[in-house]
Amino acid sequence: MRKDIVNKSMLAKIIPGLGSLAKRRGLAGKLVILGAILTASIVVMTLLSPWITPYSPSKINVGIPLTAPNSQFPLGTDNLGRDMLSRIIAGGGVMLQVALVSVAICLLIGVPLGLFSSQTGGIVDKFFSLIMDSVYAFPGIILAIAFSLVLGRGVINMALSIAVVYVPSYFRVIRSQVLSIKELPYVEAANSIGAKRRTILRRYIFPNVLPSVVVVATVNFADAILTAAGLTFIGLGLPANVPDWGWDLTNGRKLLPSGNWWVITFAGTMIILLALGFTLMGEGLSELLNPRLEQGEEK
Repeated sequence: MRKDIVNKSMLAKIIPGLGSLAKRRGLAGKLVILGAILTASIVVMTLLSPWITPYSPSKINVGIPLTAPNSQFPLGTDNLGRDMLSRIIAGGGVMLQVALVSVAICLLIGVPLGLFSSQTGGIVDKFFSLIMDSVYAFPGIILAIAFSLVLGRGVINMALSIAVVYVPSYFRVIRSQVLSIKELPYVEAANSIGAKRRTILRRYIFPNVLPSVVVVATVNFADAILTAAGLTFIGLGLPANVPDWGWDLTNGRKLLPSGNWWVITFAGTMIILLALGFTLMGEGLSELLNPRLEQGEEK
């Protein structure tokens, strides 16, 4: 009875039941919807960029360098005469790619490792916990910078550098969830009747940690975007000829003292909006997928 209730309620919250939960939860549901709309708008804009940009985002001297926003160039031009509107429309591609790859790496490493370590226990669990806690305690941006210096530039290398920082977060969340779920009666009952460890993980444990994975991954998208922007800001991102908000942010900082505010302003705004979209979804989902809140409503 308990097993069926937990499995069905957890899985239903992620796909078919999310809409109804959003309506019932008020502010949390609105946060998810607002974050999803904001994120989807930027993603769609980036995907359509080859067809909707007025000029090539990398083409120089399409206008007079450092032209302020006007009717011809709504967002102005940078110091190389590149159209800022075109760069803003196309510049999210790099960050979205880096964030997507880094989150995928974290999921592929952190989740299985957390499940394996917590389920195995003993010296194996202590060993992996010690490693992950050591990495987690290290300043994230410093660690990302160190790996970026070693690996060099490129989307995959940036994603790997960021993934190293955030894998421990997945491991710690999954491990703590599994350790709690293992003590529940329906898991103990499965152990008492001789169910295989693999079966217990697949049928009784993983479906109940999945909501936590969704929340961590959503928030991790925002963290990865900000970290990628930080790496590009200090010169560890992609080459300057690739349209990228992080690079425009770096370039705009140099131009700001001379009164050319538009380069850094629009690039920084897009980074904030994209990170904010994922953050709102993560915060909303954290409440929507919280089983304690759902139980409280049922009572």
